[in-house]
Amino acid sequence: MSVQTLYTAATGMEAMETKLDVIANNLANINTTGFKKDRANFEDLLYRTEVFPGVRDSNQIPTAVGTQIGLGVRVTSTQTDQRQGTLQQTGRDLDVAIEGAGYLRVLDPISQNTMYTRAGNLDINANGQLVIGSAQVGRLLDPPIQIPQDATAIVISSNGEVSVRQPGTPTLSVQGQVQLAQFINPDGLQKVGQNMFLQTDASGPENPANPGQTGLGTLRQGNLEASNVEPVQELIDLITTQRAFEMNSQAVQAGDQVMQNISNLRRG
Repeated sequence: MSVQTLYTAATGMEAMETKLDVIANNLANINTTGFKKDRANFEDLLYRTEVFPGVRDSNQIPTAVGTQIGLGVRVTSTQTDQRQGTLQQTGRDLDVAIEGAGYLRVLDPISQNTMYTRAGNLDINANGQLVIGSAQVGRLLDPPIQIPQDATAIVISSNGEVSVRQPGTPTLSVQGQVQLAQFINPDGLQKVGQNMFLQTDASGPENPANPGQTGLGTLRQGNLEASNVEPVQELIDLITTQRAFEMNSQAVQAGDQVMQNISNLRRG
């Protein structure tokens, strides 16, 4: 056993530490509207090859296996689980859940970039425009939708059509259309916090359309999509990751003990 044992086990501890961070973030967002849990993916590192597979012996017969010693592990990516979260009924007119694929399109007033979210807790700002219910930034729905001040009821249909009822008018009047966006690779979206995502080269360009069209999901008024984090599974992953971290730390201790024994032999 050489000093390489210490470095190899250290890569395992570092990888498990990253996985613990991912699990902790999943558990922290267990009640975050529209949150999608992440998973840490791993890959083995380079190998120290002492004997190549297929090397011929003295009789010129190729060996079946070689001697290759791995040098550890590393995190390759964190992958998002895009499965639908449970729909929770709220009864609030400005709450909408996306049932199926797609993201709400919103405009960031600071960067002027289009952003995307699964959180449909909408509200009305001081100008009568529909916005994402945030205490930090007033992000408008894109395209913008204006709600009259005298509106007594707001109806958002499954295809995204927004209508209001006004005093003295027996019928609903259409005020705008909610659009959704979908991506060929939603895992490639950049997470920027506050339930928001940004388009990247990995996600591909957005494909905006009305809900229910081109494979997009539909809207469910009076509902919100809950986080898709499964607490029991996360706790199991937490325990197994903790044990893996402990075993790697024990490998470090074992390597240190062997080196100490070798050092003592030299003294003797």
